[in-house]
Amino acid sequence: MLSRTARLTSAQCGFIGLGNMGGFMANNLLASGTSVAAFDLSQASLDAVASAGGVPVTSVADLKDCETIITMLPSSPHVEETVGTLLDAGWKGKLFIDSSTIDPITSKSLAGKLQSSGIGAIDAPVSGGVKGAEAGTLTFMVGGSSSDLEAARPHLEVMGANVIHCGDNGAGQSTKLCNNLAMGIQMVGVVEAINMGTKLGLDAKTLASVMNTSTSRCWSSENYNPFPGVCENVPASRDYNNGFGVSLMLKDLKLATHAAGSVRSPTPLGNLTKEIYAMCEDQGMGEKDFGVVIDFLNQKK
Repeated sequence: MLSRTARLTSAQCGFIGLGNMGGFMANNLLASGTSVAAFDLSQASLDAVASAGGVPVTSVADLKDCETIITMLPSSPHVEETVGTLLDAGWKGKLFIDSSTIDPITSKSLAGKLQSSGIGAIDAPVSGGVKGAEAGTLTFMVGGSSSDLEAARPHLEVMGANVIHCGDNGAGQSTKLCNNLAMGIQMVGVVEAINMGTKLGLDAKTLASVMNTSTSRCWSSENYNPFPGVCENVPASRDYNNGFGVSLMLKDLKLATHAAGSVRSPTPLGNLTKEIYAMCEDQGMGEKDFGVVIDFLNQKK
């Protein structure tokens, strides 16, 4: 049996930031035969990756012998700290894949720092949610060089169904922010319509079926409907647990509206949606799925 150190040295991927989505992504890599060493602050997450065949480690620096590092972290400062720790530990790997959603300017800066050390770097934020992470059907929005994308592609195609090259470093993050800006606005619109319909006496499933075959059709209505019982196996049907949290949506909306402001692109609906989700968070809904805005509108907690 390989020692812990030997297994770490031979690990193809280091995965940092397991959580709901990252844990499933790491599991899919392991299921493909990729050796994975992983770090997370949660012991439960480390135990889970160990049970799937991965090697849990006690610090980011323990991953310095991995060829590829994949991150799925909450915010820009977390990714910045991770890159700094890896470089200080003497990491000389081949490729850094950041699947977090962070500020595009920070993403570009970190890519430059890694590339100056001879390490390839791409930003590859995802769309598809926890269900997509579990099923391996995520969409990766990639910013970086074509050569770095091709180096990353075998890993990305294990974790996702779509890999889209959006441009140079930072372009993946910019694309993700545009996507989530639209998604947040659409969710609030769907919530208002479904909420109004049920108060007018309509059946939520019937209304959704009409919307999904008409001009208001969108992902938030068809695949992730926020009204309980309309869609199976979505957070709305399990008290808005284990989904894309309000606090995460708020973070992305803040990043999106900040980026929009930097290029003088008006976001009146984005700003209003951001305010709505800020109020949801203030009412203690931060960990609930972002479809819980329907409870906020109805003043439920």
